[in-house]
Amino acid sequence: MFTAEQIKAAHSKVKSGADFPAYIREIKSLGVTHYEAFVSDGHMDYHGKNNHTATVPAKYAALEIAPQHLKEEFREQLLAHQQGKTDYLTFIKMCAATGVEKWEVSMQQMTCTYFDIAGNAVLEEKIPE
Repeated sequence: MFTAEQIKAAHSKVKSGADFPAYIREIKSLGVTHYEAFVSDGHMDYHGKNNHTATVPAKYAALEIAPQHLKEEFREQLLAHQQGKTDYLTFIKMCAATGVEKWEVSMQQMTCTYFDIAGNAVLEEKIPE
């Protein structure tokens, strides 16, 4: 089974949103079935078969999540990030400011779903394979 250290090594290669599909392929090959990324402090829970979970601890000081989701602003800035125009920490701060609390990635469905602070799915995207 995969470890938090393996996940961190794979994640260290991500410099912008343009690197995200390669990252997903790499962690999928390690056996990750899905994961949750929490904007508030950067911790991530990676899940695999047989209830295996590896947690990557918080990466930065706690951020306050805006109480209301700003859908259009989030979409515009997400697109900029996916095009490699922003780094990861800039993306995280943008998520917090636009009301995105976390995202969940499904390796089986190859989707990334973003959630607001109330737990509502606000955007689901297909991940390029």
